[in-house]
Amino acid sequence: MAHCYYHALSSVRKWGGTVDDYLPLHQWFDQSKAILADPRHRALRHHAEGIFMLETLFGETLVNADGRVVPVRLVGEQHVREDLGSIPSFADWARLITPQSWMLRGNPLDGAEGVTIDMPLPGEAVSSRNEPPVGGAVSTMI
Repeated sequence: MAHCYYHALSSVRKWGGTVDDYLPLHQWFDQSKAILADPRHRALRHHAEGIFMLETLFGETLVNADGRVVPVRLVGEQHVREDLGSIPSFADWARLITPQSWMLRGNPLDGAEGVTIDMPLPGEAVSSRNEPPVGGAVSTMI
């Protein structure tokens, strides 16, 4: 599906009513096209949590023009499935983000110290320890 109108038409075929009953919900999913006009925009809302956010914003159900009560979550699931074929989690999207050095910088919190973290190379296992390795050092940044 390329346009919210066609998602809304699909909703009408499934639950009745009119395009206007569903268009605002489908437009909410695709508002992120305003900041990233390619399929990566979907990472912001096209996932399980995005579907639950839709329900939080629009309510658990809507009543369409035919008087039928339709669960908002089902409309969200329809949108994501039509675009992606399944419903990923946000973690599915986040796993594909390669951390960059600017993402790892932080600002100290009123004198609090932060431990610097060496990121593993892609494909390397992440390890954690309570103590530094023998002969190793832990650096902190204030």
